[in-house]
Amino acid sequence: MFCHEGKTVLNAPSEEPHQPVWARNQKRRRGGGGLLGKLIAFIVLMAVFIFFAAPAVAFFGIRSAAEASDVAGLTRLIDYPAVRQSLRPQLDGNPAASAPAPTFMEDPIGAVRRQFEQATAPRAPDVDAYLTPAAIAALTRGEGRYASQHVDGGLPSPDNTNTGGPLPKPVYWSINRARMSVADEGGSETVFTFERKGPFEWKLVHIGLPDGAAPAAPVVGQSGRKGG
Repeated sequence: MFCHEGKTVLNAPSEEPHQPVWARNQKRRRGGGGLLGKLIAFIVLMAVFIFFAAPAVAFFGIRSAAEASDVAGLTRLIDYPAVRQSLRPQLDGNPAASAPAPTFMEDPIGAVRRQFEQATAPRAPDVDAYLTPAAIAALTRGEGRYASQHVDGGLPSPDNTNTGGPLPKPVYWSINRARMSVADEGGSETVFTFERKGPFEWKLVHIGLPDGAAPAAPVVGQSGRKGG
């Protein structure tokens, strides 16, 4: 309102409506909160992605550590007692061997036959033959039961590290357990089971070998080569 030649004149109304202070502050908060909200959503999505991708990361970590003969790295990624327990029944190719042998009084012919079979039967593969760095690297490449034939010192060249092995195929995925399989050229699959030990920590707890008989572990001489 102002005076003009003795007359009182009202101010013209403003083109923009008047807003209280709290409304202007709320508008500013909404403008700044948009960027913050997008950042929080991005962080949540990345956390979910890392959570579900962690087993695959563990698999490639095992392959890399095995090819580098990094025993400490393998220990961090593999639950060796659980994996040994998973391999033992798969390597027993003679179920009758666990049955009690007949006595000479009950079945003399059967007792002699059992002793002869035990003497001539090939020695069962050692579980630890599949848990050397060279054997683990071969397992991750899908070599299955023949992975035990690899000995340390026969690892791929550094140029082939993490590049020559086949990609794992997801078989099962859940919050606490994941399975991935690697197939050889013939289609036989070796299955790796991982179990969550922490928010983003997974360990290998089971190795499923393809069906078939397991070859005996190679005889290693003083030179470190397989015996013929």
